Amino acid sequence: MSPIATAGTAFVLILGSALTGMVVRSRLPEHHLTGDSKDVIKLATALIGTMSALVLALLFASTRTSFEHTSAAVSRMTADLVELDQLLEDYGPDAKSLRAALRTEVGPLIDSIWREDAEARGVKQVAKPHNETVLYMIRELQPKNSMQASVQARALQVSTDLAQTQLSLFAQPADALASTFLIVLVVWLMFIFGVFSMSSPPNATLGIVLGVCILSASAAIYLILELGLPFGGLMQVSNEALRAALR
Repeated sequence: MSPIATAGTAFVLILGSALTGMVVRSRLPEHHLTGDSKDVIKLATALIGTMSALVLALLFASTRTSFEHTSAAVSRMTADLVELDQLLEDYGPDAKSLRAALRTEVGPLIDSIWREDAEARGVKQVAKPHNETVLYMIRELQPKNSMQASVQARALQVSTDLAQTQLSLFAQPADALASTFLIVLVVWLMFIFGVFSMSSPPNATLGIVLGVCILSASAAIYLILELGLPFGGLMQVSNEALRAALR
């Protein structure tokens, strides 16, 4: 389910619980919502509200950290591409074909990570033969002097790091833990807003305030889910720097 659909579902569920609370209030005896009962309800709601705030902060911090880590990995890939191109240039004319091959690999590399964008453009992933990759071609170079040998060794290290980073981003797993936390969070929010709507007779001001609060809570859930999709959605990590690295 997309982030906007999940946040919309959470909004409907929480709003439904608030409306249910209004209906329940009209049918409860007044003494159930006054005196000691009211104090206990306030304490219980405050407890659940505190736990909800902690879970929300935990989810946001976790997804934000993951998003920043992914963004840093993409920046590192960009730097590795530029450094590898410079190393091949320093190697000399024998590496001219490798520099051309490196440029042709940038597009498929980006498409392998930003798969949703590639699928939207109708790009199909085609595995390249091992002996046609830049890493393999660098290994096949025959240095003619010590300078070329040192450049080849560094180029091998950089290209290996680049391949490892690509694989780690390509195989990035979905955050199943965040989904479990979100389900619990939505249930808690349903309870909180249900109790809020029971605490006062229905009126326009109460409806507007609860509506804005529910919308804000749903927006927070949407933001968390968007940050959990660094290669898709509205707030994805940009690949423009990677595309422009070797222009």
